[in-house]
Parts: sequence; C-alpha cells; structure tokens
Amino acid sequence: MWTFVHKLGSPKWSYAICGRLQPFFWVAALILLPIGTVWSLAISPPDYQMGDSYRIIYVHVPSAILAQSVFVAMALASAVFLIWKIKVADMAASVMAPFGAAMTALGLFSGSLWGVPTWGTWWTWDARLTSMLIQLFLYIGVIALRGAFGRGDQGAKAVAVLTLVGVVNIPIIKYSVVWWNTLHQPATFSLTERPAMPASMWMPLLVMVLGFYALFIALTLYRLRNELIRRESRARWVQALAD
Repeated sequence: MWTFVHKLGSPKWSYAICGRLQPFFWVAALILLPIGTVWSLAISPPDYQMGDSYRIIYVHVPSAILAQSVFVAMALASAVFLIWKIKVADMAASVMAPFGAAMTALGLFSGSLWGVPTWGTWWTWDARLTSMLIQLFLYIGVIALRGAFGRGDQGAKAVAVLTLVGVVNIPIIKYSVVWWNTLHQPATFSLTERPAMPASMWMPLLVMVLGFYALFIALTLYRLRNELIRRESRARWVQALAD
C-alpha cells in the first residue's frame, strides 16, 4: 500500500500505469454497454405494473450509483492529496468531477422521466431527489471553484476541503428513503438482501452498472494522462515523449 502511494507521487509512473490499464477498461465498456443495452431494452421482460416504462431503470440506476461513487472517489483522492501532498491525486479528483456531474444530471433527468408514469409528476421535493439535486450543486461548486483559479494546482487545497465536506451528502442520499417517508423506492441492489427483481431484470441491470463503471475508469485514466501532460509540460519526461 505504501509503495503504491509512493509511486503515485511520480507523475511519470502514473502516466505509464494509466496507459497500461486504459485499454482494458475501454474494451470492457465497449463490450458491457452494448450487451447491457440490448439485453435491457429488447430481451428483459416488461414490468407487470409499469410495463415498458420501467426500462429507464437501466439508465437511471447506473447513473445514480456513479453520481455517488465518483464523489466518494474524489473525496478519497482529495484526502490523499491533503495528507501526503500528492499532486497526482488532486489531478485525479479534478478529472473525475465533470463525469460525476454528468452522471448526477443524467440521474435527475432520467428520474424525472420515470416520475411521470410512476408518480404523475416530473418533480417532487422528495428527500432522495432533493439530496441528489444538492449533489449536483456540489459538483458544480467543485468545478467552479477549481476554474476560479488560473492554474490547475492553485486553489487545490480549497477544492479538496470542499470535496471532503460535500461527501457528507452521500450517506444522506443513500439512507434518505430510510430516514424519511419518501416516494422514492428503496435501493435496487443490496449486498445483504436478495434482489426483489427477477434475474431476467436485475442481471442486465448489473451488466449496465459494470459497463458504466468501466466507462468511468477508462475516461478517468484517459483524462488523467492528458492532465499530467498539461501540468508537467516542462518536465524532462514529458519533453522526452515529444521527442
């Protein structure tokens, strides 16, 4: 663990390891997402109550899960940056934020579409929806705060602190359906309980979730390599790549 953290402090090593891992996750995403899409839209059976409208779950659930997971990953990277002063961790957090914001927006949009046939309204100030909206504002705040500084390494500590404060919202999102009386249904996946959905429905959903994760990791590795080149443009190892 300590060896990995030490190596993470080397931009050159991080650039190399990202290049090695990136193709595997691109391949995984290109395999899982098409399979999950066809399986969920054409093969899985319609819901006995909601019919085919329930199929939006195959986009809504993965995007909602990623919206939370990405912010947790950003918080971990921010903690590594603040504790060990590893700039690569700050770079990783910076490249994750736009994807997390996009997933949060997609989760809110798909949830609104799903709410029309399910609840009869596009929006309600439900605890889960409201906390997810706050999550989107947190993403926007992190991105805006970083953009307020001229260079990528300026204001990094302020962004890291905001991220660590904002991660408090994640358990609120997760347990909002338990703590308050909400319209939103409980979690679709649980590590301690058997899925309420039949296997013909939750298996394609699982494939979609894994595909979204693979896409997130692949994009993060790709963008992190670009960020490393941008911030370390004057380093010898970067100039050697150009040669």
